[in-house]
Amino acid sequence: MLDTLITSKTRIKLLLKFFLNSHNSAYLRNLESEFGESSNAIRLELNKFEEAGLLTSKLDGNKKMFKANNKHPLFKDIQSILMKYTGLDQIVDEVIEKLGDVHEVYLIGDLGKGIDSPVIDLIIVGNINKSYLINLIAKTEKLIAKKIRYITYEKEEFYTEKNITNSQYNLLLWKSK
Repeated sequence: MLDTLITSKTRIKLLLKFFLNSHNSAYLRNLESEFGESSNAIRLELNKFEEAGLLTSKLDGNKKMFKANNKHPLFKDIQSILMKYTGLDQIVDEVIEKLGDVHEVYLIGDLGKGIDSPVIDLIIVGNINKSYLINLIAKTEKLIAKKIRYITYEKEEFYTEKNITNSQYNLLLWKSK
């Protein structure tokens, strides 16, 4: 759907990379190898985004690091569109809100890194009914046409696993109030 509105595949990849998880940052050569595209095509799009104020940059040695400008007035709107494009909004609406005692849900894997993927990887923290979760996941997979993989943790167990909680690619999707 998004590819009919935005015809540049490079632009879509950059939007996903920087706006789905605003903690992501990258430099040109890194993006070239990740996307498998020419550095010139990526550079042109990066420059357009930076000129529009959607991306910020800073020098890190000889590398120009890019990051989403989360203070831009369109930041939340772009992020919302990407949540719909990837199906993450449906996961929140159809699964998480109906599970009961959920404390947090994190997006991990390729989508957490800002790379489009047919698989959505989640960490679900809380005391949940796993058979009910399986039913909700099956229904949601049909709705969004993507595979959903998940790991569940009890709250105490999750917070003792430092390698899980400290990853920059873990995108907090939902948190209980």
